[in-house]
Amino acid sequence: MSGKFSTNFESLKGKVSPEEWETRVTLAACYRLMDKYGMTDMIYNHITARIPGTEDLLINLYGLLYKEITASSLVRITVEGEIVRKPDTDYGINKSGYVIHGCIHTARPDISCVIHTHTRAGMAVSSMDCGLLPMTQTASRFNNHIGYHDFNGPAIDLAERESLVRDLGQHNAMILRNHGLLTSGASVPQAFNLMYQLEMSCRAQVDAMAAGAALCIPPKEILEKSAHLYQPGVRRPYGELEWHAMLRLLDAEPGGYPLYTS
Repeated sequence: MSGKFSTNFESLKGKVSPEEWETRVTLAACYRLMDKYGMTDMIYNHITARIPGTEDLLINLYGLLYKEITASSLVRITVEGEIVRKPDTDYGINKSGYVIHGCIHTARPDISCVIHTHTRAGMAVSSMDCGLLPMTQTASRFNNHIGYHDFNGPAIDLAERESLVRDLGQHNAMILRNHGLLTSGASVPQAFNLMYQLEMSCRAQVDAMAAGAALCIPPKEILEKSAHLYQPGVRRPYGELEWHAMLRLLDAEPGGYPLYTS
């Protein structure tokens, strides 16, 4: 397969606004963390972030591993998927990225970041009729605070956008039936933290159900209390405090791939 498929991209530092560059660095770090915690699917899936002061989004090139993504390799697009700026490469973008993400960013101005995954545990729980069970403290966070969206085939049909927005509602997390997981947040760190917690909830559920033992679900009133304590504005914005530790984790990584800040 011939063409321009190098991952040596020209740096955009100093060539875009400070706000866009900061968003690029933060989003690139999120991609690397998704790889670090085993929440990737080869070159598939996408994470988007809104550039402050604009309606435009940043998204990954379709063809890069998450561990290869850098601040300068991200593509700037409109919410309708039109490319505003991308590196000089034959890599493009995945249509599903703006079908799923664009409509959510448009309908929910409070959301700055949307993450979508196809993890093994996420796909398993998305295929269970029971959905996510509030069987752990981690999973209790999502009790009555998660949406469900029925499978309509690969998300390339623009007509699906209306039902995606409706099914997410005012939640920040959603299970795409027979497909995978989705989280969103007021910032990249908050969306990442929510996805990490949702993924850990799914892994714990799959493990417990595979063990074959009877499951213990906390009482309704305890679940409601627990879920409330994790909602935005109740205590602290989960993900922000944790983000500093996440960046230190990335900074301690051995070489082999370009720095996410490049």
